[in-house]
Amino acid sequence: MQAVEILEKLVGFPSVVGTSNADIVAWIRGYLQSHGIAATVLPGPEGDRSNLFATIGPMDVSGYILSGHMDVVPAAEGGWTSDPFRLRAEAGRLYGRGATDMKGFLAAVLGAIPKLAAMPLRRPLHLAFSYDEEAGCRGVPHMIARLPELCRQPLGAIIGEPSGMRAIRAHKGKAAARLTVRGRSGHSSRPDQGLNAIHGVAGVLTQAVAEADRLAGGPFEHVFEPPYSSLQIGTVKGGQAINIIPESCEVEFEARAISGVDPAELLAPLRKTADALAAQGFEVEWQELSAYPALSLEPRAPLATLLEELTGLEPLPAVSYGTEAGLFQRAGIDAIICGPGEIGRAHKPDEYILVDELLACQAMVEALGARCSA
Repeated sequence: MQAVEILEKLVGFPSVVGTSNADIVAWIRGYLQSHGIAATVLPGPEGDRSNLFATIGPMDVSGYILSGHMDVVPAAEGGWTSDPFRLRAEAGRLYGRGATDMKGFLAAVLGAIPKLAAMPLRRPLHLAFSYDEEAGCRGVPHMIARLPELCRQPLGAIIGEPSGMRAIRAHKGKAAARLTVRGRSGHSSRPDQGLNAIHGVAGVLTQAVAEADRLAGGPFEHVFEPPYSSLQIGTVKGGQAINIIPESCEVEFEARAISGVDPAELLAPLRKTADALAAQGFEVEWQELSAYPALSLEPRAPLATLLEELTGLEPLPAVSYGTEAGLFQRAGIDAIICGPGEIGRAHKPDEYILVDELLACQAMVEALGARCSA
């Protein structure tokens, strides 16, 4: 099958984040088996979602990981001019949910399989396809934990997020959390008999704004835009009516961190303030939604040099969005971002990838296979 045909199959699986991905995993596994490649399915703790890992080439030496996620964001927003889960080709563009983010990369890698399987690889190429990346990289840590039993220590990991086929060496880390505060409802005319949850949360909100302002003062890492760590209040939900004391209030916070800063630590002061509300009679719940570290690969790291040679483009220093790359690096594996498509097309109606981008990525993967055969 050609990469475009494979992308058509992959887009046809509505593997929305947080839902079962059994169908797409089974299809990819079957496709690999048809080319003599055994794939290991790694079920996650959720029970209905799995990672997939496969090796092309020798098992007893170190090689390279080609990493991508199988999940996509929902496609319920308006503005689609065709079925988002049916690939549509028009004027060199391929439209569909996940075409760019990031089933295009998966299709390019799978499109290269026939050539890779026929190569006398001296170093292996590993496929590491994950689930629930769009929920804060929830699936890939379970696969990374299994790598020591699946392969030799890899030389590097290429994370195929859309980058215009230009490698990217760094990104910020991220942590997100949900605070739920429960008080006591009642009539607004008798505030003395209730416990206003929104009032309770107000101090945490004020602190979050202050922390965001403080972070804007540094420390700085000027490869990023903005060049500092950040914190924001993303959602606030609470109350039923103007004359009812709010029984509960829910707030979601997000922090993004420059290299060397633990994003979860940026939220720690808010959690401490929230926990103190228990002394006032509130019920407090703090739920960590996601967390992944920053990526920071040295400019002359062997992996960066390799990608520059494969693409003919000097790697970009950094982007501000996050990927699974930081998790591979934290596990001691050099990682870099490089994939087809542009991030600006992702998470939008009529998401698309160019046929030429798809084929360029497949050519890069095949060139990497040739390097591993030399």
